[in-house]
Amino acid sequence: MKLTDRQWWKEGIVYQIYPRSFQDTSGNGVGDLNGITKRLDYIKSLGVDIVWLCPVYQSPNDDNGYDISDYRRIMDEFGTMEDFHALLQGMKSRGIKLVMDLVANHTSDEHHWFKESRKSRDNPYRDYYHWWPAEKGTPPKRWSYFDVDANAWKYDKTTDAYYLHYFSVKQPDLKWENPKVRKEIYDILRFWFDKGVDGFRMDVIPFISKDTTYPELPQEFGGNFIPFYSNGPRLHEFLNEMNTEVLSKYDVMSVGEAPGVSITQALDFVDEDRKELNMFFHFDLMSLDRDGDEVFWMRKDPWKLTEFKEVHTKWDAVFAEKGWGSMYLSNHDFPRSVSRWGNDSKAHWHHSATLLHTFLLTMRGTPYFYFGDEIGMTNAYFEHVEDYRDINTLNRFELLKDSGISLEDFIANEKKTARDNARTPMQWDSTEHAGFSNATPWIKVTENHKRGINVAEQEKNANSILNYFRKAVQLRKSHLGLVYGSYHLLLKNHEQIYAYTRVYGDERYLILLNFSTEPVIATINEISYTIAELLLSNSNAKKQVGDSNFKLGPYEASVYQLK
Repeated sequence: MKLTDRQWWKEGIVYQIYPRSFQDTSGNGVGDLNGITKRLDYIKSLGVDIVWLCPVYQSPNDDNGYDISDYRRIMDEFGTMEDFHALLQGMKSRGIKLVMDLVANHTSDEHHWFKESRKSRDNPYRDYYHWWPAEKGTPPKRWSYFDVDANAWKYDKTTDAYYLHYFSVKQPDLKWENPKVRKEIYDILRFWFDKGVDGFRMDVIPFISKDTTYPELPQEFGGNFIPFYSNGPRLHEFLNEMNTEVLSKYDVMSVGEAPGVSITQALDFVDEDRKELNMFFHFDLMSLDRDGDEVFWMRKDPWKLTEFKEVHTKWDAVFAEKGWGSMYLSNHDFPRSVSRWGNDSKAHWHHSATLLHTFLLTMRGTPYFYFGDEIGMTNAYFEHVEDYRDINTLNRFELLKDSGISLEDFIANEKKTARDNARTPMQWDSTEHAGFSNATPWIKVTENHKRGINVAEQEKNANSILNYFRKAVQLRKSHLGLVYGSYHLLLKNHEQIYAYTRVYGDERYLILLNFSTEPVIATINEISYTIAELLLSNSNAKKQVGDSNFKLGPYEASVYQLK
């Protein structure tokens, strides 16, 4: 790596905040901007460099803010633009960068553009969205994530036409093929960059380009619409234009949410010479434990560690020479990482949570943590449909009523897969509402906040998950090789141990992770070393001299520097 290849967004550690669930200061049971400002010293204490803030724009909240009605206003529940400026200034003064969410594949149906677009076929805003005139018959099948009928076309009687919505019926898709739409989006980006925002996470950004002849789904995609949606004919033209017109004019970070993007397409997005995005989130890991094309259903057999290793090893190889990757285990759309990839039982919760922190902070690629991960927050495991708030769960419940699936089976699945698992309030202390609010929260607090899974109790314990997280963050920051070093997988076929090296010039690091409930011995014969100097462990590991056998307890994680 050349010195000129170093970038703040490669070396930074990202902390994602779901504002609705972080901290309420107004007493309405909903988190707000002032709540985040109140907790900035805590965020700073974690050692993270970048905050990714989920949408805070004006929205009717059909999809919790991902349905935007005004890109230049703050949602009333979250505060005012003055509150936003105070938050941004508070971050700047602490050396924390702010990345916001760009949701530009679609708007809310309450956005001014769509209100105008649906008035008449000759309205100036008509071509801001995708319309299909009813006299042409029923439009070709398109699938919707959040529609109760799974249909992405909605009939609108005002103009006797259908509009396209890949997501909720209240989230009509923008027509990026119209240059006026692209100019509007670029102006919105400039608006926030000029305020001092440091970048954008771009929601489902590969979906923005559509074939406006709206053909039948090509046979090569079968029944899976997602790779079709992410492979539009003008996608890279639009991304390059956005970079040329806006992103390249500022020192900012861009990361795309990229469902449907394959390994062979990856560098089309992030090869520096193409001038599109800095990095993106692939979905290979997020689909590992799901039932094929049924993205919201768990598969019947447990995922295997060899599969987990294969995903990360293949994707690391993609960015070995060009581009840059991202590392994440959870976010606002997926269950809690310790419940999904670790083990949240009382016996193994602590070690598996710290193991996952060790993993993310010793891999190549910018690491992303979701709020609450640092204290090992778990899935909510809600027992009743009435406890859920997410449009995805509620609409699928309606869709499945006539499918023969029992309510018990549905709830059992949602306990593991529901997006609301990640949206319960931050657990600050052991009081009634976990220190999140004085009022009843918009969604129930997870009960285990009373049993040690909260910030206040973990602050007092030097060996807590929280304090381990801080140590692991500082380890990455003090060893550039853990950021930029090459990655090499060891013990490829082992179903308990994930072992790998990171090499950066003369520096060599060995990472050993036991992803199981049983003790195991890792025999490392593939590399030579005299001393394995211990840098970090979530157990009782020690320096090893002249011995290639490493004893690992259940969910033990250790990081060594080899000499």
